[in-house]
Amino acid sequence: MPVEQALSARRSRREFAPTALGMSELGQLAWAAQGIADRAEGFRTAPSAGALYPLELYFVTGAGVWHYAPNGHSFEPRSDRDLRRELSRAALDQEAVRSAPCDVVITSVTERTRKKYGERAARYVALEAGHVAENLLLQATARGLAGVPIGAMDDEAVSRVLGLGATEEPLYVVAIGHPR
Repeated sequence: MPVEQALSARRSRREFAPTALGMSELGQLAWAAQGIADRAEGFRTAPSAGALYPLELYFVTGAGVWHYAPNGHSFEPRSDRDLRRELSRAALDQEAVRSAPCDVVITSVTERTRKKYGERAARYVALEAGHVAENLLLQATARGLAGVPIGAMDDEAVSRVLGLGATEEPLYVVAIGHPR
């Protein structure tokens, strides 16, 4: 699908078919969001201030939770439990989070950016999260999937659900699946 067509077709959709996404689909979504686009330089598909890449991605599905490792284009298992119901509660009980076959949680280790950019780090990280979410949504659209970005959440509750460390904070949840 040409970029123009994906831009035109992308809409926030909150209703999903229950069909699970395969690992190859998750891999393509992960690559579009944060994958390595230039092996020689290490640049990723989304821009990052100073190429510091403070964002992390977690894929929450019915089969468990995986952390995306861009350097190896691989998924590191974090849990074998379906945590979508708990994540939905942490996202202020939004049904789209519970019913989506996959919720991608975008988190930040802002200190990576703060070391170089000081007070401006929070702004740069927020902008980067927007870039990553849009890449994710456009790739989903291009593959015939539906998605909705969700910013309403209890940050501490999301951190507990995912078992995030003290230096990592959730920024965004993107619910993705086949449209109903």
